[in-house]
Amino acid sequence: MKNKSIYLALLGALIVFTTAFVGGSQAEAADKKYTIGTDLTFAPFEFKDSSNKTVGIDIDLLNAIAKDQNFDVDIKSIGFDSAIQQVQAGQIDGMIAGMTITDERKKSFDFSDPYFDSGIVMAISGENKEIKEYKDLKGKTVGAKVGTESATFIEKNKEKYGYNVKLLDTADTMYDMLYSGNLDAIFDDYPVIGYAITQGKDLKMVTDYERGGQYGFAVKKGTNPELIKKFNAGLKKLKANGTYDKILAKYIKSETTTKNTTETSIKPVKDEYVIGTDITFAPFEFSATNGEYQGIDIELLNAIAKNQGFTVKIQPIGFDTAVQQVQANQIDGMIAGMTITDERKKSFDFSSPYFDSGIVMAVAKKNKEISTYKDLKGKTVGAKVGTESADFIQKNKDKYGYKVKLVDTTDTMYQMIASGNMDAIFDDYPVIGYAVKQGQPLKMVTEKEKGGSYGFAVKKGTNPELIAMFNQGLKELKANGDYDKILNKYIDSAKKKDTAATVDESTFGGLLKNNYPSLLSGLGKTLSLTFISFAIAVVIGVLFGLMNVSNIKLLRFIATVYIDIIRGIPLLVLAMFIFIGIPNLAGFKINEMTAGIITLSLNAGAYIAEIVRGGIKAVPVGQTEAARSLGLSYGKTMQKIILPQAFKIMIPSFINQFVISLKDTTILSAIGLVELLQSGKIIIARNLQSFKVYLIISIIYIVVITTLTKLSGVIERRISKNG
Repeated sequence: MKNKSIYLALLGALIVFTTAFVGGSQAEAADKKYTIGTDLTFAPFEFKDSSNKTVGIDIDLLNAIAKDQNFDVDIKSIGFDSAIQQVQAGQIDGMIAGMTITDERKKSFDFSDPYFDSGIVMAISGENKEIKEYKDLKGKTVGAKVGTESATFIEKNKEKYGYNVKLLDTADTMYDMLYSGNLDAIFDDYPVIGYAITQGKDLKMVTDYERGGQYGFAVKKGTNPELIKKFNAGLKKLKANGTYDKILAKYIKSETTTKNTTETSIKPVKDEYVIGTDITFAPFEFSATNGEYQGIDIELLNAIAKNQGFTVKIQPIGFDTAVQQVQANQIDGMIAGMTITDERKKSFDFSSPYFDSGIVMAVAKKNKEISTYKDLKGKTVGAKVGTESADFIQKNKDKYGYKVKLVDTTDTMYQMIASGNMDAIFDDYPVIGYAVKQGQPLKMVTEKEKGGSYGFAVKKGTNPELIAMFNQGLKELKANGDYDKILNKYIDSAKKKDTAATVDESTFGGLLKNNYPSLLSGLGKTLSLTFISFAIAVVIGVLFGLMNVSNIKLLRFIATVYIDIIRGIPLLVLAMFIFIGIPNLAGFKINEMTAGIITLSLNAGAYIAEIVRGGIKAVPVGQTEAARSLGLSYGKTMQKIILPQAFKIMIPSFINQFVISLKDTTILSAIGLVELLQSGKIIIARNLQSFKVYLIISIIYIVVITTLTKLSGVIERRISKNG
């Protein structure tokens, strides 16, 4: 009996202990705090109000469910893409961001029951009484945002209902165009339209919604099943007690408050998009030894184009030229390691950032004195002009007591640190990292400073579908891992210096063997430009030279104005005006070769006109008087007497002007012409052997110019002998 009492007592104690343990566990579960990610700019589901507080349907709904189910949430407004990545990385517990439930996403996420059904609706301005149904759209202009279900819907039905389509980048632009009469009707997600109405937009919905996808709350697949269970239970209760409808009604003014939208495939509007890029910014864009352009930007753009089903033609024309050609509508967009800034946003529309940059300090490999910023006191620090690195070292020079030296190109900076003219340099960390892999005797000695973000860019207000396709493709490349593979190929992996290289480019022999096709191609372009433009310039120069010595005052005035204007404009400015300015004014495109020929012809023509004038004036005036006394007309006198003598006088000056024109071709690299010097710069961007490459180019110029000068001398002597 005594033993039985003991057993009962032990059993009772065990029951009490188990109950306490389970109860404690349940209390702990009830008190658990979940971190939930959300979007930033998807009104009315999540957005910042005037007090910078995150509000919206998703936010109110999640908070209400958490309160009902007795758990806490820490909502982080980090953006849709960041939320996806942080859920997958286990950094946050879940996300609610207007996320459409799809079979593809179900492979990576566990979803709640749908909390919102998508759909699109047609809306018109409040004063419009003509449009009530789709049939009323015939001959009208209908708008939607690029890359949405609405855009797909109106494109699909435009033939059926006979309206014109106009796609816009943002909702506010769409509303403004509707009010100004440039659009007759718009299509958008019904909750977005409903929210706009609650915000005072003069709109009205005139059709029932077209059904779309469904939104769900998501967690990483296989994790936090209790969170999904609680969300579903809370959602069910909120719908039953009317709280759900109250939340929707707070943000959406509509007769039906349970509908909305999702993004779908975006269609290109051109057969081919022309995209400009830099040519000397490894590892983002550079030329391999086989002449093929490669780099992070090039591979990323090609992968996105393939993913989204559009075609691109990449033009490696240099950063500044690409900026100018985008602004002049000569190309459709640019990808060139372009940092997204508020100032640039005034002229460009940018994609989502595709690379987060940062700057780092590097010193010569053998340098053991400098390892921190404090070691820079009294030293000389370098960076490239116009970069974040330049801004950083200027900002901190007084703090750390160093001297600043700014240079134009990366290879110059490396040469100066190698020669001891700089003690340390700052540049983007992937650029420094690539240089180290290419054999530059450098080492990074600091952690990177957070920098800006690179973006794909189009001219503001143009090609919105291109931005939308880039963003969607970038999102998918990040999701499937291709994005990381591209970056690792150029930055993180210990790859070869150049997969196309077959010999060591640190020697003159190796440089020539690997790069002679590029150098010969550049030389061919240089000679073609020179001969064609000079032939045209001779015609122009002779014509205006004769006009300048004419007895007719008007002809002399015209010639003088032409010569003064052209000689007064620097060649680079003239090239930019012809290539960029004229297309902007006239609305047509000029390719860089044509622009180069026009520039050199006009420039050399003005100087040849002065040579012709000087040559004619150098002929003794008695020759003219004698010819006229014999009864020869002015024209015959010039043709038979003056010009033959003047021509012999002009020959040395003509040869000199030809050599000047040949050297002037180097300036045309600024408009994207890949002549001899630019070919050299492209090679240097890859292998960083600036001294050797420039020496080779100098020798080529010397050989070519000397040969042409000698040949011209032979021609001059023969003419003089025959004369």
